[in-house]
Amino acid sequence: MYAALLRGINVGGNRKVPMAELRELLGGLGHDAVGTHLNSGNAVFRSDGSDEDTLAAELEDALEQHFGFHVACMVRGAEYLRDVRDACPFPTDGVGGKELHVVFCSRAVPAERLASLDAAAFLPEEVRAGDRALYLHTPGGLGTSRLSPALHRPAVLGGIDATSRNWNTVTALVELTRG
Repeated sequence: MYAALLRGINVGGNRKVPMAELRELLGGLGHDAVGTHLNSGNAVFRSDGSDEDTLAAELEDALEQHFGFHVACMVRGAEYLRDVRDACPFPTDGVGGKELHVVFCSRAVPAERLASLDAAAFLPEEVRAGDRALYLHTPGGLGTSRLSPALHRPAVLGGIDATSRNWNTVTALVELTRG
């Protein structure tokens, strides 16, 4: 089982991708057990393909052909999602979706890019690197975060596609990809 994470859709009425159409597109690509979670670009599916980057590229092409605009996608397998959940460096007990997020990245963020941030300037917010993911702790929520926009500057994530999911969504995707 895989999860497809679509970046920047259905936000503020822009770049609309209805979940029913996303499910149809995934089915049309030959995937089965297709489902979606919320309206923010999370889909799960089973596929005979095993290369996450190839699966993502195929979905990106299908989305662009169908909707007429590019949508960056990341496809991650069930084991990877479990590993991301289990490797979280922040306490997760009693944590809601507001204060803990995972920024899924198309590739690893070089350590020197993260080191370029003045971590003390953003406290109590914190970021820690994982495997093609950044763990973001924002006690006041992502909407008021000063660290999240700093991460998305070219000096840190330049050239790396990234999309954030709150902790509730991460744990839901782990469950949905159990098979």
